[in-house]
Amino acid sequence: MGCQELRIKLLRYTPVPEELVAMSGKLCYSAVSIDQLIENAGEHTEFIDKLMNMGHLTPLEHVSFTFGIEGVSRSLLAQITRHRIASFSVQSQRYVGETRAQKQEEVFDYIVPLQVKQLGAVAEKEFHSQMGQIQAWYDGWVKRFDSGRAAYEDARFVLPNAAATKLLTTMNARELMHFFNLRCCNRAQWEIRALATEMLRLVKAVAPTLFQKSGPRCLNGACPEGKLSCGQVKAVRKQYLGSD
Repeated sequence: MGCQELRIKLLRYTPVPEELVAMSGKLCYSAVSIDQLIENAGEHTEFIDKLMNMGHLTPLEHVSFTFGIEGVSRSLLAQITRHRIASFSVQSQRYVGETRAQKQEEVFDYIVPLQVKQLGAVAEKEFHSQMGQIQAWYDGWVKRFDSGRAAYEDARFVLPNAAATKLLTTMNARELMHFFNLRCCNRAQWEIRALATEMLRLVKAVAPTLFQKSGPRCLNGACPEGKLSCGQVKAVRKQYLGSD
């Protein structure tokens, strides 16, 4: 219990996703029957590249990916749920209490901010102490309120954005690409950037052609951030594409 780290798994995805995307795209440009599309699925890399270069992305909406995510903060939750074309199931603070046994070292699960870690061991110790104080406040309110859910739903108001949560999220491939455009960017907040980078690694393993050029928007053109650019376009392209 206490300090947590990011953990993410790709739980499910549409079987043979690239084949389905290719079939969906070919249907738009061919008079063949559905059965013929299935029979002629074959090699699809070149056709998917063509779709991507044309900007014909609706076929990507037919395939989806579901991730199990742990060790992320409520602060991250507020960011990721802004992605509207996605589905989320989130552990409830209303039904799942954060009370702990009387052992003083036991506190609710939480995430230590990057800048606190960068300040060193003394700062981290101070942060852990603050989480312990919040735990005491939370437990105190639970005892004063009615037992069960009614106590949890109001005691949770004292919990911080650092409080850890668990969620499942499902996105189709097109929305994932948009998610990676925004959240893999160096200007994205550090926690969601780490999440997006790991999600991209996982989907590339099962759909390499679909996601071969995925990542921040500067991979495929000029940086859209203008004066706010990180100024590291070459390094970013090398990281995601292996070249400048």
